Amino acid sequence: MKIIVIGSGYVGLVTGACLSETGIDVCCVDTDAAKIAFLGQGKVPIYEPGLQEIVERNIRTGRLHFTTDVSACIGGADVVFIAVGTPPDQDGSADTHSVIEVARTIGRTITGYTVVAVKSTVPVGTTQQVGTEIRKELHKRNASIEFDVVSNPEFLKEGRAVSDFMTPDRVVVGAESTRAERTMELLYKPFMMTRNRMLFTDIATAEMIKYAANAMLATRISFMNEMANLCERVGADIDNVRRGIGADPRIGAKFLYAGCGYGGSCFPKDVRALIATADRFGYPMPLLRAVDRINEAQKEIPFRKLKDHFDGHLENRTIAVWGLSFKPDTDDIREAPALVVIERLLKAGCRVKAYDPAATETVRKKLGDKILLADDMYAAAEGADSLVVMTEWRQFRHPDWLRLLGVMRHPVLIDGRNIYDRGMLIRIGFAYYRIG
Repeated sequence: MKIIVIGSGYVGLVTGACLSETGIDVCCVDTDAAKIAFLGQGKVPIYEPGLQEIVERNIRTGRLHFTTDVSACIGGADVVFIAVGTPPDQDGSADTHSVIEVARTIGRTITGYTVVAVKSTVPVGTTQQVGTEIRKELHKRNASIEFDVVSNPEFLKEGRAVSDFMTPDRVVVGAESTRAERTMELLYKPFMMTRNRMLFTDIATAEMIKYAANAMLATRISFMNEMANLCERVGADIDNVRRGIGADPRIGAKFLYAGCGYGGSCFPKDVRALIATADRFGYPMPLLRAVDRINEAQKEIPFRKLKDHFDGHLENRTIAVWGLSFKPDTDDIREAPALVVIERLLKAGCRVKAYDPAATETVRKKLGDKILLADDMYAAAEGADSLVVMTEWRQFRHPDWLRLLGVMRHPVLIDGRNIYDRGMLIRIGFAYYRIG
């Protein structure tokens, strides 16, 4: 098979690289010439465990290619993936402009039967619109070329994207023809050797599954954060509440961790896009509006706890922040709670020293010299009036507490991810605050 992936960002690059691992010839296309040149050298512009090695290996074997010219590689393609971004518009809806432009490009360049698979996260109805735009371009060419469009949403978790693609818990395909279904089934067969986890639906359902999945996960997080905030007021322990309700098989134990809110490229954007879609159909979505509102408020809590500890006097204090990415094992800082806290600290007149194992350069590009980015976690904490932990990287889980006591000006710890033992830290001399 020959595969084209248009869009070499996070989803497109992981898709193309992992498909090339199965022996398929894959060409990744992007309009960013600098990115394509970088990728062509076997270098990966994002931090994702295992991805660098796969890209290097498949470039060497000649199965993975990168170009800015879709017309140079689209001939004879069996499947063309659309994997461009759908950033939030001003009203929270997904901006599908790039998806539609790619559809037009496909219509102008395909030479034979092709399955066009929309992997970008798009509102219900967009995949059908892709088909309409392709037909318009074919009509302009006076070309009678068969094609099918399918919805093939991604369910990749940042930090585990490679393993998620290689061993998916499900592959969803929304299609309207048996021919398209068989093509996609053949494409994904190498990833289904132990158990077929493909789900075929109509196109609108496949588009909806993606949004519904992320909305459900976001809802669980905001629910637990609401419970944590109430636990603080009534004197209950949110960790034991989590264990108690998670033991119920109807609920399950995953995504029940309280903390300082979710971020990233998916949950915030997709929740708001689903709300915007509901608005267009006259349904207000009160539950998801609350989920989004709760999450944004939750990002403020570490700052409020810090401010309360110092009786509102934060001017000229040095605050250390561990963790800048929105979650571990990624350098993605989109909608990261740490950025909200840092913004509040700077406005309050604090000096911020921060450390992250992967996101330092990403933050440097965004914040410049507004904060001091340290080379290691202890350097960030040196001379600090407080340490705020915002991302649960593994290396933060068992620090040298006595060393921290020795380098910090005041032993104040705000645990935004509830990863530490309260009793132990209080015994050794820390003022310790957590969520719930």
